[in-house]
Amino acid sequence: MSEGIAILIIQACAGGVGANIAGEFLRKYTLGTVGNTIAGVVGGGAGAQLMSALAGGGGLGIGSIVAQAAFGGVCGGVLMAIVGLVKRETVGQRSGV
Repeated sequence: MSEGIAILIIQACAGGVGANIAGEFLRKYTLGTVGNTIAGVVGGGAGAQLMSALAGGGGLGIGSIVAQAAFGGVCGGVLMAIVGLVKRETVGQRSGV
């Protein structure tokens, strides 16, 4: 397995976990378990691409893996919160709440 694919998998998985953790803390923006996971995987994957572009590959050392997992988790949580906010605002406008 190439290094780039491994990094993408690590960050996508961490993004899913990070989004679900963020969903527990930001209950009014949660998308449900499945929605949080999907948003987190996408956010973690996008974070992998961003990190790769900005910092280079980074390698697969233990420090690099921890940093990639943390960055993927944060990116997943942020994307889940953004999607949850947009969803909440658009649903609120349609229903008049």
